[in-house]
Amino acid sequence: MGGNGLAVRMERPARGAGPVRVLALHGLAASATTWTAFGEHAPDEVELWTAEMPWGVGGPTSWSHRGDPAEWIGRALRAVPGGADVLVAHSFSAVLAVEHLARAPHTGRPRALVAVSPFHRRDPADFHWDDAGHYLGIFQEVFEEALGIASARRLSPQTRRDMALLVRDRVGPYGWTRFWESYLRSPFVDLGGLDLPVLVVAGEQDRFAPPSEAGLLAAALPQGRLELLRDCGHFPMTERPGPFADAVRRLIAGSAAQPSAAPTRVS
Repeated sequence: MGGNGLAVRMERPARGAGPVRVLALHGLAASATTWTAFGEHAPDEVELWTAEMPWGVGGPTSWSHRGDPAEWIGRALRAVPGGADVLVAHSFSAVLAVEHLARAPHTGRPRALVAVSPFHRRDPADFHWDDAGHYLGIFQEVFEEALGIASARRLSPQTRRDMALLVRDRVGPYGWTRFWESYLRSPFVDLGGLDLPVLVVAGEQDRFAPPSEAGLLAAALPQGRLELLRDCGHFPMTERPGPFADAVRRLIAGSAAQPSAAPTRVS
């Protein structure tokens, strides 16, 4: 389902009646396979949906040339039949999800959000010139780490770096600029408008999205809660899928993310 670089599909039906529809969105230059391990550990009541977003590893580069990328969050939510009860978004998509939901009308919004490894700052003065150079310099390192975690076979450091540089070059300067613009806008997002349960998940060893920023985001949200995972970097759903799924289970059990009326039927 979807189009123009967006494809939404059910990955796993719920086991039992009264499912909770969970839509999971990958980060920049990633794919729906990001959520494979989470799907294996997810609570029985979860009906898991994923989306291949335009900024995915195989998506069209034109997504970064014009428009507001946060609008794709709403399109993905609308593409889930019956609507999503819980939105789970990682990294770049987490930044966009917070921004989109903070300004979106209540109609059609999910009942809860899981923001995984988000980039967030509270004050525009917290950004400095050196920050742009830092994130530009380590951009390909995020992809190196992702390849090391996701690869079914062990890659040599040089091979992993070469592959990461190819991914970086495909994202290109426009894609990096869209990431940086979204990050720069984070202090101006009206978090008071995000009045739904939000679980912010971060790895304690995340070298890219500082865990301290996840804590600031959770503290500023009306119903925010922080979950820090030990021995974990930028990809909690892959590195620590069991504890990550447990955190999502607790959110579902303790929030307004109540089950949908019936399982989704997909032909």
